[in-house]
Amino acid sequence: MTVQKKYVTLSNGKLVSQKPNADGTRTDTWKMDQPHAPYLFMMAVGDFVITKDTPWKGKEVSYYREKAYAPYAKAIFGHTPEMMTFYSKILGIDYPWVKYSQIVVRDYVSGAMENTTATLHGEMVQKTDRELLDDNHLAESVIAHELFHQWFGDYATCESWSNLTVNESFADYSEYLWLEHKFGKDAADAHHLESLQNYFSFVGYAGDRDLVRFHYRDKEDMFDAVSYQKGGRILNMLRNYVGDDAFFKSLNLYLKNNAYKATESHHLRLAFEEVTGQDMNWFWNQWYFGQGYPELDFNYEYNEAAKTVKVTIKQIQKGDKIFTLPFAIDVYEGGKKTRHKVTVKDKEEAFTFAYSSKPDFVNVDGDKILLAKKTDHRDINTYIFQYKNAPNFLDRREAIEATLRQHTTNAAAREIVIAALKDKYEGLRAMAVSGLKLDNADVKAAALDNVIALAKNDPASVVRAAAVAQLAKLKDQQYAPLFEAALKDKSYAVAGAALAAFNTLNPENAYATAKKLEPEAKGALMSSIAAVYTKKADPADIAFFAKQFETAGGQNAKFNAALQYLAMLSKVDDNAAFTKGLDGIKSFADQLNNGMANNYFINMMQPIVKKKQEQAASASGAAAETAKQQAAYTEKVIAELRAAKTEE
Repeated sequence: MTVQKKYVTLSNGKLVSQKPNADGTRTDTWKMDQPHAPYLFMMAVGDFVITKDTPWKGKEVSYYREKAYAPYAKAIFGHTPEMMTFYSKILGIDYPWVKYSQIVVRDYVSGAMENTTATLHGEMVQKTDRELLDDNHLAESVIAHELFHQWFGDYATCESWSNLTVNESFADYSEYLWLEHKFGKDAADAHHLESLQNYFSFVGYAGDRDLVRFHYRDKEDMFDAVSYQKGGRILNMLRNYVGDDAFFKSLNLYLKNNAYKATESHHLRLAFEEVTGQDMNWFWNQWYFGQGYPELDFNYEYNEAAKTVKVTIKQIQKGDKIFTLPFAIDVYEGGKKTRHKVTVKDKEEAFTFAYSSKPDFVNVDGDKILLAKKTDHRDINTYIFQYKNAPNFLDRREAIEATLRQHTTNAAAREIVIAALKDKYEGLRAMAVSGLKLDNADVKAAALDNVIALAKNDPASVVRAAAVAQLAKLKDQQYAPLFEAALKDKSYAVAGAALAAFNTLNPENAYATAKKLEPEAKGALMSSIAAVYTKKADPADIAFFAKQFETAGGQNAKFNAALQYLAMLSKVDDNAAFTKGLDGIKSFADQLNNGMANNYFINMMQPIVKKKQEQAASASGAAAETAKQQAAYTEKVIAELRAAKTEE
C-alpha cells in the first residue's frame, strides 16, 4: 500500500516492511499467511493514532483512533486482551491469528466488520470517557462480538449466507458470555432480555423466518434479528439443555473439525451429537430449520387434600406447530427449593408435584431461558415472594413489574418496589425508580427520601438520571438546587435529566442554560437541549437541529437526530429550511432502506401535515401560502416513503 507518509495503514496479517519513497510517499507491505474468506479482506488508510496494548501471548494488540479520540483508546478497547484470554479458554483454542487490531472509521455502511486480524468499527464506539459513563456496555458488547468472530466467522466461516447463523448467532451470543464473565449474570441477562425484545419487535414488523433459510431476496435480508438476536437466544437454550461442559466441548470440536473451512449448520449439529451422544435433529429442525416461537399459558391448581400442585402449560401460538421445550420448574416450599426437570411436547400438558405445605411460589422456566412469550396466572403474593427468594435478574424483574402495577394500592407490593430501589443491579434500580407514582401520597411518603438519595449518590448514572427525572415530575422548586448540582454531573444522561427538569420549572432559564451547555454537549444532554429548543420554538434554532443531523455519527444517532429535527421542523416557517430538512431525512431513510424506520418517519410527519394545513386555513397572504406549500411537500415525502416501504 503506497500512501502519503503522514498516513498510517492497516490490513490483514502482519506489517512486514515499510519503505520510504523519493516522492514523499511510503510503501507498506502487509502479509497474511493464513487462509481466510475473501469478504474478510480489508485495507485502511488515514490519519490515525495507534495505541498498542499489552501483547497477547506475543501477538500485537492495537487500536487505531482519530487523534481527538486517541486518549480514550484504552477506556474503550482496554478489555480486549482479557477477552482474548477468556474466549481462548472457553473454546479451548487460542486466538488463532498473528495479531489483533481494531480501527474506528466514519460513514461505515454497517455497525462493525470482523475482518481477519483487523476489525473495523463504525463511529458508535467512538466515545469519550464522559460518554462511556452512559454506554451501558454497548461498546463493550460490540467489541466482544467482533472479536468472537475471529473464531466463529473467520477461523470457521459460513458456507453460504443461508448458513449465516454459524457466524452471527455465535457472535451475538458471545456478548452474553463476556458480560456474564466480566460484569455478572445480571448484566448478561439484562442484555439477553433486550435482545429477545428486539427479536419480538422485529417479528411484529417484518414477520418471522427460518434461522437457516435458502431463499431470500437479497443477501442483506439475512442480516436481521433472526440471524443475530434469535440465534443468540437459541444458543442460550442449547447451552442450558446440554450443560456448560458439553456446550463448550462441542464448540471446541466444531472449530477443530472445521478450521479454515466453510461450514453449514449441520456441521455444528454433528459436533454436538458427537459430544453429547444424543440425536439433536429435533432441536435443529425446530429452531434452525423452522420459524416461530411458542406462546405459553401457565395455570396452577392446588389440592390441599392430596397435597399436590398441578401446573398446566398450554401452547397457544397460532398455527399447527408444537414446540418441544425442556426446562425446569422450581417449587418453593418450607424455606427450600425443589427443582423438577420437565419437557413439554404437546399443545397442553400438566405436571403434578407433591408438597408438604402449600408452596409459596412455583417458578415455571426456573432458569428463564425459554425463547417464548408467557402468560402466567398467579396472584401478587407469589411475585412478592419471588423478588425476595428467586435469584435471577428476570425473576426479580418480573416481580418488580408485577408489584409496580399495584404499588399505589397494595402496601406489600409497595414494600417490594421500595426494596427494588436498592437492588444490586443498576438496571433494576432504574426500572423501579422510573415506575414510581410519586403523585400518590403513600408512595411519595415511602419512596421520596430514597429517590432523593439515588439522584444524589447512586454509583450508576442510569439510576441517578432516572431519579432526577422522577423528581422533575413533582414540579417542585425545592428540588432546584439538586437539579443545579446534577447539571454539573459528568454523566451526560444525568445532566440531560437535570436540564429537562429545569425545563418543567422554568423554560426561559432552561433555554439560557441550554445555550451555555450546547458547545460541549453530547448524548442525552444534547437530546435534552433539543427538547428545550423545540419547546421554545425559536426559528433561529433550526440551524442547531440541521447541524446535529448532518454530523451525527452512526445510524442510531442519526436516526434519533432525524426525529428531533422533524419535531422542530413542524414549527419552522422558512420554506428553504423546511424543505432542506425533509430532503435530508428522506435521503437518510433511502439509505437505511428499512420499512420500520420509514414508519417512524411517516408517523412523525403526519402531524406536521395537519398542523401546516391548520395554519394555512387560519392565516392569510404569504403565511397561508407557505403553510400550504409545506403541508403539500410533507405529503409528497410521506408518499415516497410509503412507496419505498411497499417495494421493500
